[in-house]
Formats: sequence, structure tokens, C-alpha cells
Amino acid sequence: MKKLFFYKIFFSYLVIICVSFLLLDVFVSGKVKDVLTYQVEKELLSYARLIDQTSLEKASRHLNQVAKTSNSRITLIDARGEVFADSEKEAALMDNHFNRPEIQEARVRGTGKSIRFSDTIGIDMLYMAVAVKDEKNVSGYVRLARPLHEVQNVIDRVYQYMLLTMFIVAVISLTIALFFAYRLYEPIKIMGQFTEKLRKGEPVGTIILNTDDETKTLADNINYLVEELKSKIRIANEEKSKLMAAFTSMNEGVLIINEHDLIEFSSPVLSNMLAIQYGDVNGKTLMEAFRSVDLQKAFLEFKPLRANVSREIVLGNIEPVILRVTISAVYGNPDDEKTMIVFHDMTKLKKLEQIRMDFVANVTHEIKTPLTAIIGYLDTIKDGAINNIEETKRFIDIILKHAERLNRLVQDLLIISNIEMKEMIINIENVSLRAAVTNVISLVEAKADSKKIIIDCNLQEDSFSIKGDRDKITQIFVNILDNAIKFTPEGGEISIAAGQSDDYVIVTITDTGIGIPKDEIQRLGERFYRVDKSRSRDLGGTGLGLSIVKHLMMAHGGKMEIKSQLGKGTTVSLFFPI
Repeated sequence: MKKLFFYKIFFSYLVIICVSFLLLDVFVSGKVKDVLTYQVEKELLSYARLIDQTSLEKASRHLNQVAKTSNSRITLIDARGEVFADSEKEAALMDNHFNRPEIQEARVRGTGKSIRFSDTIGIDMLYMAVAVKDEKNVSGYVRLARPLHEVQNVIDRVYQYMLLTMFIVAVISLTIALFFAYRLYEPIKIMGQFTEKLRKGEPVGTIILNTDDETKTLADNINYLVEELKSKIRIANEEKSKLMAAFTSMNEGVLIINEHDLIEFSSPVLSNMLAIQYGDVNGKTLMEAFRSVDLQKAFLEFKPLRANVSREIVLGNIEPVILRVTISAVYGNPDDEKTMIVFHDMTKLKKLEQIRMDFVANVTHEIKTPLTAIIGYLDTIKDGAINNIEETKRFIDIILKHAERLNRLVQDLLIISNIEMKEMIINIENVSLRAAVTNVISLVEAKADSKKIIIDCNLQEDSFSIKGDRDKITQIFVNILDNAIKFTPEGGEISIAAGQSDDYVIVTITDTGIGIPKDEIQRLGERFYRVDKSRSRDLGGTGLGLSIVKHLMMAHGGKMEIKSQLGKGTTVSLFFPI
């Protein structure tokens, strides 16, 4: 912390001391000179009166003695101003002194004085004159003169002593000034350091001062304010934590926009929703943050009247997210025109809605096709074909084929419905993987043999054991192998292998079939989705086989992954938890 305050106090004391000494110097110097001059005047006057003043002749007898005693120059002057006698010079050689100031003053008042430069000896002199009277008339004057350099010498000595004294006093005064300046500065420094830490957000304790003056009161007030501030910050942090917890627990994302149209807050949910770094959008405008014209239009529509606005928009380029945004005002401080935007993720809902629509359309189509065929053939039989036994038999076989297809469709739909409604009972037990796969191979072997497809099971006896429902596991392998046989050309091969990771037993079923286009792999497992719809339908598929496998694996806590290369084959990996 800079010591500006300390220097201000110290230099204030210094200025006061210097001004005081300057005034003292001016006042004392003048007064000392006046006092010393006055003392010389009195001394000269007393010596003048020692001289016999009855006549100049008598006075001249004591002239030299008094001049020597008084250390002065004595001049006797007659009434006309002529020099009668002088202690240092021949009287005949001296000018008339009648017009001298001290003589004129003595003629009128009895005594006179004058300070002036002496042309005779070339220095400043103090002249003191006393009138000599015989009875009533002035017969002459006694004048004593003393050089003023003697007075100046005394003044210089006094001044030297005074300067020495002033220096000593100044040193003592400055020491005292330093002491008091430090005493005043130290509490200010402590409080300054305390508030500086507070400003930087560093932890602070309590200001403790060993004083009983106003700084102690100020420190106590600061301590009180700090405690109040800590309390308010604690309350604010608690409120912020509650608010953050509320925002985090919400399914909706939230934005707060300040009066300058800059994003002030974005919730973590919104960051996850849009796959952006938390806090990256803070301090930006909506356009800078999201590059969405629709969102900007909705915000501009809201601003004039600040009435709620709700819009459905799409954000994101790589993985678009469908959002329902609701823009409303934040009511609080009337001076703050803050805005809150709530983002509802509609992507899954829209996807589910689309799946539902596709499901209804697919079910309708899947049911309509065999029903149309059944009704058509029954009408044909009714219209007379019944009389032709061979034709009737062929028609009945076709009707049975379509009825079986309808039955498979209904059974598959029931399985999926039970899984999704969590009504399917899963009986967990240890199942030998090789035994389960061998059993399934025996079920589909005839179908594989009809296409001369080789099924190669690379599983050792009791090599792996998986936990699950034996019947459901059988159904999983039946669906996978049935699909592999359907889409593998004659003379192809299907291989089954298994391995283990830290968390899963992994079963891979690889065929040399027609393969699946890369852009369609991610859709496998959706209900009624077929890569080759006409081929699948001709082969008796319902489009629900892989969807059933996917849901059964999820019910077991596992998962299914598919890798494929068009024209070379497909690998289905089943992950059973250990």
C-alpha cells in the first residue's frame, strides 16, 4: 500500500514547523535588533549625561575619558552647529553639524537620535545627541556615536544561537511529527490493507487497533459492515446455490439477458442441451452466441412490449436440436430490464411423435397387406374358385401364409409392448453360452441347409456363462441367426465367436451376406425398419426382429452393436453384463 497518506500528514507537520520558524525568524530578528538598538540608545544617553553639561568647555575636559569608557565617539557642538571638540578628529576639520537630524531633534526635544551612513568613517552609525543648556538657552550639544556593526555582531550571535536552537527544536519537532504521523497512518494502513483484501475477495478476519480515538470507531464500523457483508454474501450464495440447484434439476435450459442485450447467465442444462461449453455464451448477444435468426426475431418481437413470446426453433448444425423457447420479463428491480428465455428440448418428443406416426403407418401397412390378400383370395373362392379344388387349395395356402404373417406380427408387437411396459418377467439364471447357441443352431439349421449356408460355432464347451433369462436369450439368438440366414446368399457362411472384457461377455455373429449401407446402420433396431423392404417382406420378416433384440438386450442390462460393409457382410455384437 502506498504511503501517500503518511507523507501528507508528515509534510503537513513539516510545513507547519517551517512556517512557524520562518515567522519566528522574521519576528525575533526585527525585535532583537530593535531591543539592542534601544539598549545602545539608553547606554549612549546615560553616558552623555555623565558629561558636565553646564558648558562645552567643562564638558570637553571629560571628553576623552567618557569616550574611552563608553566605547563611543563623542562630539561637542556649539549652538550654531560648529564642532567644538571631537574625541577622534580635529574639530577645525569637521563640517557644520547644525542640520544633522539628531541635532535638530535635540534642539527641539532635548534629545535626538539618528541612524545613517557616516561619510567620515564610512560605516552605519547610531547618533545620540543631548542639548547642553545654560539656564534656559541651549549653548550646544553633546553627541555620542557608536558603529552599528557592533549591534549587528550581537544580532548575528543571537541569530546563530537562535538557529542552533531552532535546528534542535526542528529535529525534536520532526521526530515528534514522524511519531504522530505514523500513529495516525498505521491504523489507516491496517484498514486500507484490510479493505484491499476484501476488494480482491481474499479471506479477512477482524481489524484490531490499540487506539481509543476515531480510528477505533471507524475500524469497529468496518468490522460490523464486513460481518454484515459476509452475512449477505452467504445468504446470496445460498440463494444462488438454490437457484442453481433448481436450474440444474430442471429439464429446461435457462438464459438471463441483461438490459444491454448481453447474456448474463446460462444454466448447465442449456449447455448440455446444445453441447456447448458451460459459460461460453456469457457476455455475448443472442446472435453471437447461437447464430439463429429465428431466436433473434423472437427476442426483437418481445422487446417493445415485453410481453411473453413463444416460438419453436431449431439450433445446431451438426446435430440439430428442436426447441420450444419462451421469452418473458424478469420482474425484480424496476431499473433492470432483464429477460429470461426458457428452452424446452422438443427433439425427443418430436422424434417420438414421428416414431409413433411411422409406427401407426407401418402397422397399418403391415396389417393391411396380408388382410387385403386374405380378403381377395376369399372373395375369389367365394366367387366360384371353390369348385376348382386345386385352385382352392393353392388359395388357402396363400391365405394361411398371410395369416401366419399376421400372427407373427401380432406376437412381435406383444413382445415389444411387454418389454416397453416393463411387464415382461426376466428370470435371471446362469446360462451356458455354448448350450444356448447350440440349441438355437438346431432350430435354424434346416433353414440354413436349404441355402447351403455353413454355421460355424467357435465356442468351447462351457467356455462362457452368461446371466439372463434362458428363453429370452434363445429368442435373441434366433432373431439374429434368422436375419443372418435371410440376407446371406446361398453357399455363404455364418460364424459365432465369444470373448470377454472387464464388464461384458461379448458374442459376435458374423455373416457373409449382402451387408448394410453405412448411413442406414444407425437406424437398425427401429420398429418396422428394413434396409431392403421388398426383399425382407418376401422373406417373411416383420421388421421387428432387431427391435426385439435391442429391447431384450437392454432388459438384460446389455447392448447390441452392428458393423457392416456393403457387399461383404455384417457383424452383430451382443454385450451381456458379467
